[in-house]
Amino acid sequence: MPTRVRILYHDHCFDGAASAAFFSRFVEEKFYPGAEFSYTGLAHKASQLFEPGMFDGDVNAIVDFKYSTDPHLTWWFDHHQSAFLSPEDGEHFRRDTGGHKFFDPTFRSCTMYIATVAREKFGFDPADLKELVAWADIVDGALYKDAQEAVDLGTPATQLTLTIEGSQGSGTVQQIIGMMRHRSLSEIAADPEIQAVFQPLYQNHLRSIGIIREHSRCQDGVVYFDLVEQGIEGYNKFIPYYLFPESAYTVSVTTSPFRTKVSVGSNPWAKRPLKYNLATICERYGGGGHPGVGAISFEIGAVEQARRAAREIAAELRS
Repeated sequence: MPTRVRILYHDHCFDGAASAAFFSRFVEEKFYPGAEFSYTGLAHKASQLFEPGMFDGDVNAIVDFKYSTDPHLTWWFDHHQSAFLSPEDGEHFRRDTGGHKFFDPTFRSCTMYIATVAREKFGFDPADLKELVAWADIVDGALYKDAQEAVDLGTPATQLTLTIEGSQGSGTVQQIIGMMRHRSLSEIAADPEIQAVFQPLYQNHLRSIGIIREHSRCQDGVVYFDLVEQGIEGYNKFIPYYLFPESAYTVSVTTSPFRTKVSVGSNPWAKRPLKYNLATICERYGGGGHPGVGAISFEIGAVEQARRAAREIAAELRS
């Protein structure tokens, strides 16, 4: 019987998908040859993050997502400042001596972190995955040349980012994870099934630029907009900086079938110093993230609570 490996990953996130793909290749080649892989996409939400029975493999891993104290968890990699749901979770991680759980918030992407640990500790360094690792760092670290490059979607990686972030359910993302294990990004982006998902999402992306332009207000370097009434669940987070290049921060409110979300971001090309740690600000409201980008998940329907938090954060950033 092959080893059953269950991988829980940050869903609808390029770095989450790339992390799952790289980790799969790593552990299959170094630990579990011929393993049978299953994937579970995870989303940040106000309620329970880990459901009973999620860790149903012979080996269970979490990549690019918060820590779990479940005794069935075998591997863990994360790079978010807000990796632990509680101080007790952090202490549980620090007491672990298994050598398969890793945390370093100094890395821009979890994929680069996994690749670095795999190379330095386990001697795994596949040449054919270097493109995937490099682009995960660009996408998650916002290392684009400018906002136009991030919004124009002229590369296979940015097109796949839109497909991963915008597709419904986890099926397309997990199809891409499987492809990422052995195929180049250009091959994946050109695949007819992926193109069939990408093209309508791209048309929605173009429309969302106009909608965000219409509903945004930039005051004292902070772009604020609320897309609840427009029914837009997500958007390319670089659109505000494309529309308002003079801005430093963005605060937005959106809603989806499983949460109401406040997104907080900083302009990677800001013309003035960025002085706020956005993860720390979001943690005060039960959210988290990175110093340069964060989010808060509220319950479905908690729109006024989310709007109140968003207004408070925008006011703080304007100060």
